Amino acid sequence: MIFFDDATATAAKIRKGEYTVSALTNEVIATIRAENKILNAVMDLQQPPTLQVAERADKILARLSAQARADLPPFFGVPILLKDLGDAQKGMPLTNGSRLMRSHVAAETDRYVQALLQAGFLIIGRTNAPEFGVKTISDAEVYGPVSSPLDLARNPGGSSGGAAAAVKAGWVPVASASDGGGSIRVPAGLNGLIGLKPTRGRTPAGPGNYRRWQGAAISFALTKTVRDTMTLLTTVQERSLSYPFPLPPLAMAPDQLVNRRPLKIAWSAENPVGEETSAEAKAALAQAVSILSDLGHHLEEKTLPTDGIAALKAYYLVNAVEMAANIDSIGQMLGRPVTKKDLEATTWAWYRAGFKVSGLDYTRALQVWDHCSITIESFLDDYDLYLTPTTNEPAPVQDRFALSPAMTDKLYAIDDLPFADQQALIWEAFADLLAYAPFTQQANIGGQPAISLPLYENEAGLPLGLQFMGKKGAEPLLLALAHQLEAAGALTVTVTPLL
Repeated sequence: MIFFDDATATAAKIRKGEYTVSALTNEVIATIRAENKILNAVMDLQQPPTLQVAERADKILARLSAQARADLPPFFGVPILLKDLGDAQKGMPLTNGSRLMRSHVAAETDRYVQALLQAGFLIIGRTNAPEFGVKTISDAEVYGPVSSPLDLARNPGGSSGGAAAAVKAGWVPVASASDGGGSIRVPAGLNGLIGLKPTRGRTPAGPGNYRRWQGAAISFALTKTVRDTMTLLTTVQERSLSYPFPLPPLAMAPDQLVNRRPLKIAWSAENPVGEETSAEAKAALAQAVSILSDLGHHLEEKTLPTDGIAALKAYYLVNAVEMAANIDSIGQMLGRPVTKKDLEATTWAWYRAGFKVSGLDYTRALQVWDHCSITIESFLDDYDLYLTPTTNEPAPVQDRFALSPAMTDKLYAIDDLPFADQQALIWEAFADLLAYAPFTQQANIGGQPAISLPLYENEAGLPLGLQFMGKKGAEPLLLALAHQLEAAGALTVTVTPLL
């Protein structure tokens, strides 16, 4: 079973009786079992419990008239894969891509997964992700690297790399994902998918961690159509104002996807951390500017006036503290100390460095975050959206960002260094990855919504996404522009079957 349809069309066929949920589920599981040895995108399939849920869904459908079926949740019976990072489902494995949690089973279902279940999705398994999501490639040592359906010698990006590969291969029409620094948008951009990072607080968090890396991280999905993206967002969005980052809920109808006015869009090829922007990224950006201009929008070359290096250094510092708190809690849960053997070198370094960050330095780093957010919002007072490449290059070949033995040794020995040297070492360790994907993190730091859209492919057929960022709460504007591009034929998502 290959999903050329999106989730909306699949749900419609289920309601019409063109598919039984049980038969569909069996076909999906069979496809993944046959093809996962090629992509390594799925690390767990939940066949027996999933089939039981599918049979119950078929019994519900059998009792309902066609009219009553129209009132079912929008994605009733549609298969989905959860990312193996957060996305806890009670009684199911949750390893966060780590040896440390290889045998862990979730004790409760988190609120975002509850929202997916309430939307009607049928969870069939979990996708491969890098350890604790710390990288924009998917190469967890415990499971091995994920391969891109577009080129098996390449990595689909991360940290939602398994999710992106599964959707691109047509295994599922949509997959859950999360984004703490580009982890939805980067793999979307590298695989020709739609990847929306919503406004901070837009989707449910908790109960384990409500702040999620101080609001930098958020759950959503990788999708193939704008209508799926809109329906999913409005269905699973957080509606309570009692959580750390309250937002008024969005009320969007399909007619709101029609963009009724020319937009003023700032664009820039400038790398926010000072590295050279590749010729390919510039070509993707130039093509997007041309398409948007032809649609009647006003494009102006203007660079976001944030201090990218200061923002990213503050981001790394806060992430170190969050990693320390997270892994320390896991050690307490396991009832034993966490050792170097439990963690990959980059994760270990962030974990240990977090203990040397003072409260003063942590507070100052969050002040940098706030300044970054205010600068972005002020900049967007004059523009509707800000356009950049999503990444600096198309999908990387496997092992391109593998650590040298010398760097690995340094990271495992990070306890021997003073605070400033620890932070410098982390910056050095991530330098190549940051040069590769430097455009996405500031939306996480500031909390703004941003979307990667598939508007460009190179001569080899490899996508390089374009990122649009808006003010907080601007998801309707982002989706309206995406819909306009989709309707104009500039945005088309295809699947790449393996067999």
